[in-house]
Amino acid sequence: MAPVTQTEECDYLVIGIGSGGIASARRAAKHGAKVISIESKRYGGTCVNVGCVPKKITWNAASISETFKDARAYGFGGYDTPTFDWPLFKKKRDAYVKRLNGIYENNLNKDEIKHFKGRAKFVAKDEVDVALNEGGTQRIKAKHILIATGGRPNVPKIPGAELCIDSDGFFDLEAQPKSIATSGAGYIGVEMSGMLHALGTDTHFFIRGQKLLRTFDPMIQDTVTKEYERQGVHLYKGAQITKVEDIGNGLKRVTYQETESKKEGTIEVEQVLFATGRSPEIEDLHVKDLGLKLNDKNHIMVDEYQNTNIGNIYAIGDVSDSGFELTPVAIAAGRRLSDRLFGGKSDAHLSYENIPSVVFAHPEIGSIGLTEPAAREKYGDKVKIYKTEFTGMYYAMMDQEDKGPTAYKIICVGEEEKVVGLHILGQGSSEILQGFGVAIKMGATKKDFDNCVAIHPVSAEELVTMT
Repeated sequence: MAPVTQTEECDYLVIGIGSGGIASARRAAKHGAKVISIESKRYGGTCVNVGCVPKKITWNAASISETFKDARAYGFGGYDTPTFDWPLFKKKRDAYVKRLNGIYENNLNKDEIKHFKGRAKFVAKDEVDVALNEGGTQRIKAKHILIATGGRPNVPKIPGAELCIDSDGFFDLEAQPKSIATSGAGYIGVEMSGMLHALGTDTHFFIRGQKLLRTFDPMIQDTVTKEYERQGVHLYKGAQITKVEDIGNGLKRVTYQETESKKEGTIEVEQVLFATGRSPEIEDLHVKDLGLKLNDKNHIMVDEYQNTNIGNIYAIGDVSDSGFELTPVAIAAGRRLSDRLFGGKSDAHLSYENIPSVVFAHPEIGSIGLTEPAAREKYGDKVKIYKTEFTGMYYAMMDQEDKGPTAYKIICVGEEEKVVGLHILGQGSSEILQGFGVAIKMGATKKDFDNCVAIHPVSAEELVTMT
């Protein structure tokens, strides 16, 4: 090993320059702290490189593809067989991501945050060694240390696992697969399966249960599962991929097993993609040697102030056990942590109640607050449900079999009918939820919704006219 260089010292060391890490680092620097950051890969973390950003760009492309199909109903012609240049699209998407990497680095420089590229390892509760990407080792001593290293996707240990890709590998595909087997009923699996299908890939989607998005409200689960089947996604319910073999000619044979009957079947596809959960990125840090407390899934345990069980060490984002693996959550928690440590705001912390989230499925899904089962478990017979399902005006010109669903549910509690949950599925749900999220965070009641004059004709007016 190369000799250790002179120790760097700082007020705040941030390990991991994803969205949460850089947000906390920059906020601390603005408060006057001396900050050092460490990142082993590309700046921006999961969100910028293999998550939200390239995902939404791909979803946009998939939505345009769907619009071509819908155009016929409005009298447009010439769109029956639109072409899609995947290599060109990937090249432009990669260029956009690379530009964001540069912006992240420039922001670190602008705020005078010294940054090292390499892998960090704790050698004491206030010191780390960084194995630098360019060679050598750098020791850093810090008064406060933030772990914001995020997570990585899992691929199950099955025969042929090395032939498969994960959600990171999805963004490395140089060509669009003509056919694919996907696995994972969570939001990443639902999003990627929906995008691939919309772009024309023959998509075989394997889920262990009977419904997609099992942690979401039952209305969402039922509606999106039915809709994916209607659109033509090959949905294999109660089935798991057990083996993958390379059979040549660019094809892989996928063996799957039905959970209950144990019956096996096979399909042949070009690619196999697993989106079956993520694990926290902690191994190289040697946090167990420090005695840092982890939960049963190896997430770092934190309190509401992002404190770990070691006084000067904190964790935010996907590496922590906060329960919300969402970029804006990591950003908000990171900034509040720096406000508390360096900005004189002793009670600054993120409230994890009523955090809005969106699934970029086809169609979009938005959710905030409690699901109906969770609300009934917490509040019993004080719960009142408002629910509607309808066909959005966009589909008025289309044949019945081509019409997509819209479904909304408002969950209220008590005589004042305070809104404790909102679940929406349909066109524009991501944009709709951002505004309604503000209202719910402020404690809106059903009467507040009713007192808002509707905008007509839009789907969202149903949320303020529901009876």
